[in-house]
Amino acid sequence: MNDKILSFLGLCRRAKKMVIGAEVVTESINSGNALLVLYADDFSQNSLKPVAAAAAAKGVPVLRLNRSKESVSRALGRLCGVLAVEDKGFADKLTQMILQEQ
Repeated sequence: MNDKILSFLGLCRRAKKMVIGAEVVTESINSGNALLVLYADDFSQNSLKPVAAAAAAKGVPVLRLNRSKESVSRALGRLCGVLAVEDKGFADKLTQMILQEQ
């Protein structure tokens, strides 16, 4: 895998510093653990709305990955359309990487 962002997401998952899935991400946001929310290009906008609303209420940044659910899922080893990063170092680095790419 030559995709640095996907590789870094895989590292973050192995370090157990992320949660995956809309409901779990929303819980992480509401409990104050989520520092960054990322979603795939083809993630359902209807599913994203409650997650984005919770993130906005708590001041958690939400960024779109320029990747499909399939490629994110392959990198993480499980089906994933939306995820939350719960570590400041990982969140800061991912934010930097994604903004540089755009």
